[in-house]
Amino acid sequence: MDTLFSLFLGLLLLFSAVGGISGQLSQAHMGRSEKGSCTFDEGFSKCDYQQDPYDDFDWTHINTQEVPYISPYLPKGSYMYVDVSQYELGEKARFQLPVMKENDTHCIDFNYMLTSADGSSPGTLNVLVKVNKGPLANPIWNVTTYTGKDWLKAELAVSTFWPNEYQVIFEAEVSDRKSGFIVIDDIQVLSYPCDKSPHFLRLGDVEVNAGQNATFQCIATGRDTTNNKLWLQRRNGEDIPVSQRKNINHRRFSASFHLNEVTNQDQDLYRCVTQSERGSGVSNFAGLIVREPPHPIAPPQLLGVGPTYLLIQLNANSIFGDGPIILKEVEYRMTSGSWIETHAVNSPNYKLWHLDPDTEYEIRVLLTRPGEGGTGKAGPPLITRTKCAEPMRTPKRLKIAETMARLIAVDWESLGYNITRCHTFNVTICYHYMTANNRSKADCLDMDPKAPRHIVGNLPPYTNVSLKMILTNPEGRKESDETIIQTDEDVPGPVPAQSVRATPFEDRILLYWKEPSEPNGVIMQYEISYSGLRSFDPSVPLQRPGLTALPSNATHHLFSQLHPGVTYQLSIRASTSKGFGPATTLNVTTNISAPTIDEYDGSEAFLNETATTITVLLKPAQAKGAPISAYQIVVEEVNPRRTRRQASSDCFEVPVSYHSASAGGSPYYYAAQLSPSNLPEPLPFTVGDNKTYQGFWNPPLAPRKNYNIYFQAVSSTERETKTQCLRLATKGATEEPEVIPDPAKQTDRVVKIAGISAGVLVFILLVLVAILLVKKRRTYYSYSYYLKLAKKRKDAIGTTRQEMTHMVNAMDRSYADQSTLHAEDPMAVTFMDSHNHNSRSPNDPLVPTAVLVPITDENHSASAAENSRLLDVPRYHCEGTESPYQTGQLHPAIRVADLLQHINLMKTSDSYGFKEEYELVIQSFFEGQSATWDVAKKEQNRTKNRYGNIIA
Repeated sequence: MDTLFSLFLGLLLLFSAVGGISGQLSQAHMGRSEKGSCTFDEGFSKCDYQQDPYDDFDWTHINTQEVPYISPYLPKGSYMYVDVSQYELGEKARFQLPVMKENDTHCIDFNYMLTSADGSSPGTLNVLVKVNKGPLANPIWNVTTYTGKDWLKAELAVSTFWPNEYQVIFEAEVSDRKSGFIVIDDIQVLSYPCDKSPHFLRLGDVEVNAGQNATFQCIATGRDTTNNKLWLQRRNGEDIPVSQRKNINHRRFSASFHLNEVTNQDQDLYRCVTQSERGSGVSNFAGLIVREPPHPIAPPQLLGVGPTYLLIQLNANSIFGDGPIILKEVEYRMTSGSWIETHAVNSPNYKLWHLDPDTEYEIRVLLTRPGEGGTGKAGPPLITRTKCAEPMRTPKRLKIAETMARLIAVDWESLGYNITRCHTFNVTICYHYMTANNRSKADCLDMDPKAPRHIVGNLPPYTNVSLKMILTNPEGRKESDETIIQTDEDVPGPVPAQSVRATPFEDRILLYWKEPSEPNGVIMQYEISYSGLRSFDPSVPLQRPGLTALPSNATHHLFSQLHPGVTYQLSIRASTSKGFGPATTLNVTTNISAPTIDEYDGSEAFLNETATTITVLLKPAQAKGAPISAYQIVVEEVNPRRTRRQASSDCFEVPVSYHSASAGGSPYYYAAQLSPSNLPEPLPFTVGDNKTYQGFWNPPLAPRKNYNIYFQAVSSTERETKTQCLRLATKGATEEPEVIPDPAKQTDRVVKIAGISAGVLVFILLVLVAILLVKKRRTYYSYSYYLKLAKKRKDAIGTTRQEMTHMVNAMDRSYADQSTLHAEDPMAVTFMDSHNHNSRSPNDPLVPTAVLVPITDENHSASAAENSRLLDVPRYHCEGTESPYQTGQLHPAIRVADLLQHINLMKTSDSYGFKEEYELVIQSFFEGQSATWDVAKKEQNRTKNRYGNIIA
């Protein structure tokens, strides 16, 4: 045998020598470049290489003969390089060789250089091999040190076999020095083995059971040096160091790699890598296959039970893990014991004998597959017990260990086999109690019989609870006597929100509440508090006082010394001996107060007075709870015949304009309304200035009446309005001085008016005479005569209208020099502008003026002329009881458009003396109109009949 072994080794050495010689001969004489070789003489694009699209920057191709200047640290020629000074630390550039399939032995060699000005390393040159377009693993070869200005050569022995494919990638990584160059040139893919790097034989897959140790053995051909680095590389990049290295002969060596207690997470592809300064060798990827030992999915199934036996079905058809299954076993034990027995089973069902009665057992099934460690873990357990007898009695010495507000802890004696007659039993505590609304509530809780203490929770506080214990096993039950215990107090529940109500006042709030629905004990006291949230008046400070304690029987509380118009958050909570419960809150807003108007000193408010006006001083009011929304000046007529206002009605809250007061008989009216911005400081105001303020007319005061002048301030919110008023002044009745007109002017006006009036009367008489003549002669004329007569009437009426127009224009011109315009006020609209009246000076004499009221109906002109009147009307709006003008005084003219309004004033005014005359005039006017209408209708019918006769 030794001789044969020596002969075998000799043959191996001979073949190895012949192979080396043939390799050298092939390299010297028959070497040729394969696909993927490139010298870069014709550029990068001719090499069928690709720049990696996912790197940080690209390699640069250079031909030193084509550029005017190169760095003195770069070699001459055509090659690929990276100038690391142009990039940041850690940035990478990669280019890829074509994808290759190795049908024969391949070797890849290349020239490289790492150079810099100061001799430091410019970075790292890495070579990576990607298999089957998989992920990039760690580099199989790299160099970092400075190599000088001379080219160095490295070899790559890639052992990847068909049908697998691989791709070689060159990567340059920038170092922290950021200076120098990384250069590559003359990449050759050769068809013969590498001389300086070993080639690995095919690496086979390894299969082990989970939890066992796995070993990869790599065998390589080539020179082995102890300085070469050797490791097992995982596809995800993890490197595993070599465990054992062994030389088979001078051209072949092996390396072993151990993976301890592998799991499914270790299942992956692995390859062997060796590296030296001269090059690197890499094997193919081999798989680590981790098999999971089988175990059942479901526990055994119980088929029968007795005092001393258990009949089970293995239920091992559905498993986790890998097969095949070569052995089935049943493992069982007492749940309270430590021993375990295992029985091999070769049938689907199995009966366990000689078991203790009333004992709990745990039964599992074990399955085994081929290989070391092929027995899987035990399957899910079947926990069951043998039959037992009825319990002997209930536990004694039941003791309440602890009582709290919502739970009771109960202790009792230890329950042994002699009491329960069964190792498996249940202890149940049942309890019941009466709720607050007198309803009974009961429940039962299953307890752990092995626990030394048992808790009954979710109980209401301060309640009598009845407890009893029930001992149960599969064969019967026993109940104990009831024990009554009261739970402890707890913090009370909140005060019912629906019972909390508040009544707000201006400076206080009255709060009502009821006891909490869940007092949870004896209420000791209530704690109330309040805090200001917001105010209608921003200047009011928000209060946050302390807490107030009230006795347990309190149901209301008055919060005082509050601010008006402030929203307060009221909080109330109850307490027992255990503390305070949650608070109930309510937001309440106090009522706003009426504004404060400063009192005037003596006659400070009174400034000036005329016959029809009075000037008072207005001071801004102070808001209380809400900002001032408006100021109002109120004029109250002091009339003994009217009922005085009630003393409780201090202010005039209902706005009444002068017109509404005149029509409705109100004793007061609003003379003006001002916004707060109009009264930033004390200002004078004239009552009776004949202006309009925010829709309220301020008419002149009647000289013969007594008035009270009030000033009131109003504060309003969405919910309420408060008003404060103050009487500023009182104006007494005065006798208006008699105005003596100028005799010359008076005579001239009387002459003009008399002449115009005489002309109008003569014209009216002529028209009446003409109408009478026409009526008498109408029966003697034909239908054409009536047509001519109607045309003449129309012409006559037109002439009359023209004369009347000339007369009115003359009258207007006669008064033009006497009228003046009221001075405009920026805050008010004058009464004359509002009512289209002309103003007059108080010193101008009052002259009566005739106003003709034209009748537009042509057929009724005569009757209208007979019933027209000359009316004297006052210039100002007057009250129904008295006019501001004295009886017998002449009044200025009015417009026809204002006739109806002034007629109403004359009807209600006794000072004019026209009341009876007006009623007679109106009656006469309507009678004349009716008579004229009847005559016209008769004439029209007569004309129609005559026209019919003519046509016939």
